[in-house]
Amino acid sequence: MALRSTRAGVRQTEVETRVVAARESRHFMRNSRPIPSSPWPTTPPSLRRASPKRRAAAGNAEDLAKDNYGDGVPAAGKLDGERVCLRDVGEAHVGKTVRLRAWIQNSRMQGAKMAFVELREERNWAIQGVVAASQEGKPVSRQMVKWIGGLNLESYVLVEGKIQKPLEPVKSVRVSDYELHITKCYVIAAGPEVLGMGLAVANKPVTNFDDEEAGQDVPVEEARKGVEAVTLDNLPSASMATHLSNPAMHKRAPVQQAIADVRVATRKLFAEYLDSKGFNQFEPPCLIGAASEGGSNVFAMPYFDKSAYLAQSPQFYKQIEIAGGRKRVYCIGPVFRAENSNTPRHMTEFTGLDLEMEIEESYHEVLEMLEGVLLFIFRGLVERCSDQIALIRTVYPSEEFLLPEPGKEVRLTFAEGQALLRAEGPEAFRNVSDDEDMSTPQEKALGALIRKKYGTDFYVLDKFPEGARPFYAIEDPENTKVTNAFDFFMRGQEILSGGQRIHDAKVLEARIRKKGIDPASPGIKEYVDVFRSVGVPPHGGGGIGLDRVVALYLNLPSVHLTSYYPRTPKRLLP
Repeated sequence: MALRSTRAGVRQTEVETRVVAARESRHFMRNSRPIPSSPWPTTPPSLRRASPKRRAAAGNAEDLAKDNYGDGVPAAGKLDGERVCLRDVGEAHVGKTVRLRAWIQNSRMQGAKMAFVELREERNWAIQGVVAASQEGKPVSRQMVKWIGGLNLESYVLVEGKIQKPLEPVKSVRVSDYELHITKCYVIAAGPEVLGMGLAVANKPVTNFDDEEAGQDVPVEEARKGVEAVTLDNLPSASMATHLSNPAMHKRAPVQQAIADVRVATRKLFAEYLDSKGFNQFEPPCLIGAASEGGSNVFAMPYFDKSAYLAQSPQFYKQIEIAGGRKRVYCIGPVFRAENSNTPRHMTEFTGLDLEMEIEESYHEVLEMLEGVLLFIFRGLVERCSDQIALIRTVYPSEEFLLPEPGKEVRLTFAEGQALLRAEGPEAFRNVSDDEDMSTPQEKALGALIRKKYGTDFYVLDKFPEGARPFYAIEDPENTKVTNAFDFFMRGQEILSGGQRIHDAKVLEARIRKKGIDPASPGIKEYVDVFRSVGVPPHGGGGIGLDRVVALYLNLPSVHLTSYYPRTPKRLLP
């Protein structure tokens, strides 16, 4: 039934009066259990004065709206309204009948003749639905109101109704300037009586990232024990183990969908920039025949009559592409590290954004390309994901990510960074060495100094010590103690390693021996043979951890929040 403006002096109908009264108590909403009925009398005065016999007859009246609600998809032709998405609802829809598929996000009864439901599509697009019994019992009956008001949360429904303007904005939903007056409702898929984790909890900040051994296999009853903290608004928060033991509700949370949106945008911006610079995308294998890079942190598995390994990096394959005649290449794909690191910064599987390119004059061409793509990503996220970033900050507050002004990018040598730590850093770092790699605490301390001194959260350290770089990194011809290699940092944490590679087979073999690796060992020999087989131009590149970039840009407490399905030493499910 349409709402008519009181300003026009038109008398409201009986249903409209009930809508106005109900709005005054909208705060009385349930979270995950049915809400008690209103404490004040709701029986019409005529029936309150009537005899018990008449009241009983009224309660047992025929349901004239029985075809307008129920379980299952209705027969074709039962719904006539225009199919709409909530993000598109506007003034042009006011007064029109529409169809909507959504989840029941919240609901409450308002007496026996009215109910309010919040209907949510993806992300946080939700609208308030109003269902009120008609005086004649059709298209909406009291039985229909009661049925809709009692639907389980997170049930998936198909509804038809008329878009109307509320008397005041509905603050609890994103589509606040409109509401849906429901005339038909069908349950396509019912939610459970009790949710393992409610949406309000799922959309709260994760308070504990200790992913217990039992977390991947615990039953729902045990998983609920992970709801262990209460926030300032008295709503509980859940541990990461509880979130991952309830993956569907974890993913339905608007904050998680917003993080996923930022992640996808980051990946697209990376490819978009490199495509515009003449790069060619390729797909390296995940299964390899030997432990690459001479490391032990690889996952081994049976492979028919031999062993196979999950790739630690696409490094060798990027270089083979360059050797194969490509001047600029990039790839996006999974990277696997068998490191028993149970921290918010590490995962055993993550997504790598990698590029490799021919060098014409200086390896700083590579540095500038990587710097350019990351600045393009950061500025693009502000333009494309401002709504998602704002939503995320309501759950995980953070300061704005500071970028340098164009032409004033911060690039320090490794030695200059260490000197800054010695001069202005905490007492513990007054004696740091120029010949040893930085620890994580050193990186964070330097990041704080650079933010204060240069006003940026993004910077580069160049000329890393020879001992801190892999065998394929080329030494600086003017100072063999350092390499033509660099790291990029966000908020004081490393997100990229890169530099110039050795392209001469003899030099490469000598450096491999210097690192204590046998150049004839499986995997290494085949790599060196590529440079023996053809002349390979000077080249360089870098690898970016997508998950870590997103986590640090948003200043999230854990990289696990940015992964679709985080893999850690203690978790392989879901």
